This record gives sequence, structure tokens and C-alpha cells, in this order.
Amino acid sequence: MAAAAHRPALEHRPATSTSPPVELHRSPRRRRSGQASLTDGRVVVRVPAGLSEAEEVAMVDSLVGKVLRQRAVAAVGGDRALEARAERLADTYLDGIRATSVRWSPRMQHRYGSCSPSSGDIRISDRLAAHPSFVVDYVLVHELAHLHVPGHSEAFHRLVARFPGTERARGYLAGYEAGLVAGARPIPGRADRAD
Repeated sequence: MAAAAHRPALEHRPATSTSPPVELHRSPRRRRSGQASLTDGRVVVRVPAGLSEAEEVAMVDSLVGKVLRQRAVAAVGGDRALEARAERLADTYLDGIRATSVRWSPRMQHRYGSCSPSSGDIRISDRLAAHPSFVVDYVLVHELAHLHVPGHSEAFHRLVARFPGTERARGYLAGYEAGLVAGARPIPGRADRAD
């Protein structure tokens, strides 16, 4: 880590179109890890004082993104609401297929969702919580369909196509991914790649 003595211990960053204001604390006591919380409409971030500017930017972006994803998941009702949503979708489009558990996952960095047919567990990236509801519904239907048909066969795609928002959601995700490939920064709280 390069010394960063020339930067103040406390810095305020204004809100942007994708993020609330950030209050950045550079702490000489912190050695490696950072911490962030949402307080009074701003994200309070604490990072080690000795980080290089690039390391600090990466850590702050990561911590702010994590807080915004947590806020987005809470805004849509958390795991309980996600599981109820999956049950409604399964009853409506998939003949009542049931998962053992359906949860938001903060660990998923490169996929929108995952399904383990053997255990019946479905995980949905918390980065999706900030996307439109039809996109989350599509990913839930996609993962629920894997409980009946593993893999991406013709039968699987016919099952997923029962959801009327399938093509719209695929188009949305393709456009979002194309923007990322073209160099757009991910919107905090949004998934960054398809599986």
C-alpha cells in the first residue's frame, strides 16, 4: 500500500444519479478491511488510511455497492418475499414446481441465479434486486424450470417460455450486458453478467 498522507482523514462525496452521498473516513487504525453503512441517507465508509488512490476507489465502490444491494433487497421484501414470489410464479406458469429454498445471494458476482436440482435450492444474485420486477421474475422462472429440466434443452426453453415476460427480460438483460461490454459502469446494486 502506498502512503496517502496528503488526503484528508474525512471526505464528503456528493450524491450521483446512482448513489447517495458518501462520507469517507480514512482510518490509520484500519489495516486491510473497510466497512460501510447507510446512515441518515448517506453511505458512511471507513477504509484504511494507507491505501493508494486506486485501491481506495475500488474498496469504496465495492462497499457502497454492497450497501446499495442490501438496501435494494430490503426494499423488495428480502428472502421471505422472494420465496413467496417464486411460489406464485411456479403456481402460475410451472405447474406448481417447488424449490426447497429461494434466497438472495450477495456472493453471486457473475451470474443472475443458480439452481441446485438435487437439493432444490435456488439463489438469486442480490444485484438483481434493483432491476425491474419482470427481470427478477424471469430469472426466478428460469431457475425454477431447472428443478424440472436440468440443462438448457428445448424442453427447458419451452417451459421457461410459459412466462410471458421471457423475451422482454432476455432483451433487457442483453441490452444491459451490451452496455457493460461497451464500457458503461455497472449501476450499484445491479448484476454485472449473465450466467
